[in-house]
Parts: sequence; C-alpha cells; structure tokens
Amino acid sequence: MSVSTLATDQAICTPLPVLGCDVRVPLVTGGEVTYAALDYAASAPALQRVWDDVAAYAPYYGSVHRGAGYLSQLSTELFENSRADVAAFLGCRDGDQVLFTRSTTDSLNLLAAVLPTGTRVFVFETEHHAALLPWQRRADVAVTYLDAPRSPAQAVETLERALATREPYGPALVCVTGASNVTGELWPVRELAAAAHAHGARIVVDAAQLVPHQRVDIAELDADWVAFSGHKLYAPFGAGVLAGRADWLREARPYLAGGGASRRVARGASGEVEVDWHEGVARHEAGSPNVIGAYAIASACKALAEAGFDRLAERERELIGRVREGLAAVPGVRVLSLFGPDAPSVGVLSFTVDGWNSSHFAAALSAEYGIGVRDGLFCAHPLVRTLVGAESSAEGECGSPDEGAPLNAIRVSFGAGTPDEHVERFVTAVGELVRDGAKWSYRTEGGRCVPA
Repeated sequence: MSVSTLATDQAICTPLPVLGCDVRVPLVTGGEVTYAALDYAASAPALQRVWDDVAAYAPYYGSVHRGAGYLSQLSTELFENSRADVAAFLGCRDGDQVLFTRSTTDSLNLLAAVLPTGTRVFVFETEHHAALLPWQRRADVAVTYLDAPRSPAQAVETLERALATREPYGPALVCVTGASNVTGELWPVRELAAAAHAHGARIVVDAAQLVPHQRVDIAELDADWVAFSGHKLYAPFGAGVLAGRADWLREARPYLAGGGASRRVARGASGEVEVDWHEGVARHEAGSPNVIGAYAIASACKALAEAGFDRLAERERELIGRVREGLAAVPGVRVLSLFGPDAPSVGVLSFTVDGWNSSHFAAALSAEYGIGVRDGLFCAHPLVRTLVGAESSAEGECGSPDEGAPLNAIRVSFGAGTPDEHVERFVTAVGELVRDGAKWSYRTEGGRCVPA
C-alpha cells in the first residue's frame, strides 16, 4: 500500500493519519492481522504530517546557532520557529520560556535542578515516577508526599492543608499530573494552581498525557510550568518541552555545562577557568540540540491545533464510552479509578481481570489478536498498588501466568490515530479471553509471559 493510499484510507476512520495503521503482524494461531496499536500512553505513533515534514526538512539539516553556512542558518531559523510554534500552542505568556529537552522526565529533572535552595516540593503519591522522583536528588530540597485523593475536591483540600502548615515558609513547588497515565482521569489543575498560588507556591504540570488529548493553555490553567514529551504527542523523535516562568531558570546554574550554555570562557589570572553563562533559553540547552525532535513537536502541535481539539476530544469520549461499556459486560473485569467511573478522562484506561496475571493477558492479546497494550505498574508503582489493593512491598514482576490474582494491571490507550476497528477488536478479544481462555500455551521468560 502506498503512503498516499494509506493516508486516504486512514482519513476515513481517524481524525489524523498516523504511520503503522497498515502493519501486518503474525498470530500464533496462524495467519496475519493488521496490528492494533493501543499503547498510546507509552508512545504514540508518528503522525503522517510529522513524518512528511521531517522528511522534507532532512536534506537541509545542519548545525544550529553557530554555523555561518546556509543550511546552518536555515536549521537555526527552523529550530527557533519551532520554539515559537510550541509557545503559541501552549498559550505561553509574555516572558515565558520554552526549553527543548529529551522528554518529560528530562524536563522535570531540569526543573528540579534549578529550584532555589530550601524549596519544599509537594507531590501526590499518584504521580508517574518522572514527576515523583527527581526532587529527591537535591539534598537542599525537602519533599512532602501527599496521599492519593479519592476525588478532585479532596485533592485540592489535601494540598491546601499541606501548604497551610508548611514550615519554614519559603519557596515551594507543587507538582501534579494533568491526566493520569494509569486511569486517564483529569486532575483539577486550575483549582490546584489557585490553591498553590494562594499559599505562595508555584505549580508545574506533568502534561505528558494531557497535551495529546486536550488543549493545554498555560495562562488559562495559571500554571507556572508545563512539561511534556514529543513521543506521546505523535512526534517520536526523542525531544520534550519545559515551558513556563523564566526567573528560577535564569538565576540557577545551567542544567548541563558545555557549549551553547556558555557565553564566554576564559582562563583567570590564577589559572582557573572563568565562565559567563547565557541568561536566556540557551543557558539550559547545552550541546547540539535535537533539531528534528523540536521540529517534529512543532509539526504535531500545528496538526493537532488545525484538527481542532473539540473534535478530537468528542471522538475520544465516544471511544472511551465503547471501551467502558464493553469491559463492564465482561465478568471479572475491574476498571481502576481514583475519582469514580463518571470522572472526565482522556483515552487511557487500566483494568484487572480476575484469575488472570496481567502479563499473561497482555501476551494473549498480542499473540492471538494482534493487539498491543501495556501491562505492569506503568512507572506509577504507588498508585497502581493502591488501586489494585496490593501490599506496597509486593514484587512488581509479572511472574507465572498461573499465579492467581495479579499484582499489576493492563492498560489500553488510544488517540486521534486509532481506528474504530481497533477498539472494537480489543473489546471483543477481552470478552473471548475471559469466556474461553487463551488458545495458546504461555511460559515465563525474564518475568514476562511469552508464547510457548
């Protein structure tokens, strides 16, 4: 199938064409089937638009910022225009900075590195490890972990109590997800931002699971920073973004020391090396940047904005409804949730199946139905263990498919490039596996179930 035909075919069933919708995979039971990629929360496929834009630019690729040649000048302009496009996509305020990083994890580690000495960080235990762990690396930063709330209102109340009683009263940062990578549930970011600011704290939003699904306006949310990854935004080229206030970034030592971050380097009178650092975005973007990754993110931002988030969100709600309805009809399936089944969410949903190990179930979906999902603890171990009722000391390995109740869960996730048929096949497959069992034998290899 040609690329042009593929794009036309996908346009019929999806709002935005993505690569990979025509990939055929073998089944252990015989034959082949079109692969159903339902693991968008881990990495979304590349938009056809992104791929085409990158391919068109690739012959003109050159070093940026310090090259005199035509291709270097062209690449520099493209790189900085990409920064401006991302700023517009996020609704950045005057004075906000857009930094290009490697990922959400890198963005939050960068922010952790620039926190003023004595900052107290408040973070819910429900966060992805990218948002849960970076703050611990600073010996001069204190971290308060907040218990998992069971409603949006409780989340705001929990944060307000913690902020009101903090001592000593100094710089503070709240870190919260925009949408859970486990349950897909939307968090009350505006209300949490208001609570943070009322108590003199700042807030950073882990928007990795939010930006692919809903419009994110940093000014409207009143967030101080947002962080996200390109590979979840249909731009899998190894880049991420940290966008927001400039003051803490401007006042801190560079996240990485090296070329690009330094404005002037010289030997001092006593032989030491003296450095003047840049004050703008270059201060924390040392080294040769990922120009293609930045351009891919900008391309995806423009494609999503042009498609219209209202249209995308409405279709996604329909798909979520079909999945929930289908799973509700299968005995022994329990959908995981913090805020309840009626809570607004994006296209991410996790569940357990009575009597099934999660690795066994996910392996059967792949091997027998050509469906790719995720199983495990999703780099959110405290949250998943809370939701499935496992002891905090329980091992995270999947183990044998015959081990009874699972410690982990199964996650299905989708987005603008998901055809209806993939969702329908998934719901049918879950019902058949629960009713009839797996058609194939599986064994444990390296803690995971694989076809025998």
